[in-house]
Amino acid sequence: MKTNDLLLDAFGRIREIVDATLEGLDDASLVGRPAGSGNSIAWLVWHLSRIEDVQVASAAGLPQVWTSQGFAARFGLPLPERDTGYGHSSDQVDAVRAPRELLAEYYEAVHRQTADVLTTLGDDDLDRVVDTRWDPPVTFGVRLVSTIADCLQHAGQAAYAKGLKGSAQK
Repeated sequence: MKTNDLLLDAFGRIREIVDATLEGLDDASLVGRPAGSGNSIAWLVWHLSRIEDVQVASAAGLPQVWTSQGFAARFGLPLPERDTGYGHSSDQVDAVRAPRELLAEYYEAVHRQTADVLTTLGDDDLDRVVDTRWDPPVTFGVRLVSTIADCLQHAGQAAYAKGLKGSAQK
């Protein structure tokens, strides 16, 4: 297996979880917060999409899907355009509201850009330094692995939150 095929598989697993989690949810289920204060499914999917978008686009030298494809305007969130959700207050989590179709469309567009980047990726590209603010500096490979780890955690949290809603309905 080639490195880029391995990475495509890993990012594909995020996509599968996002798709399965969003399937069949209505607007109320998307914004409900576990225990009243946990992150909503809408916020989790939006946040993981923003993280993948920001991290992969930056490392690959591409524009973010969020702005370049008009998703910031379409979501119309009362947040700064560059916001990714990091450090959000409870009120900011509540502010992230979007229909299931828009959340799915944004993640799909992000995934397509990620897949396009990964299909042309060579092993030597993984050693390229993409962030010198850290010691040691962060390489493209490390950035991709940390993005996968973060996004899988949030996708799992969203799936778990959906499961909690299903349990409460029985």
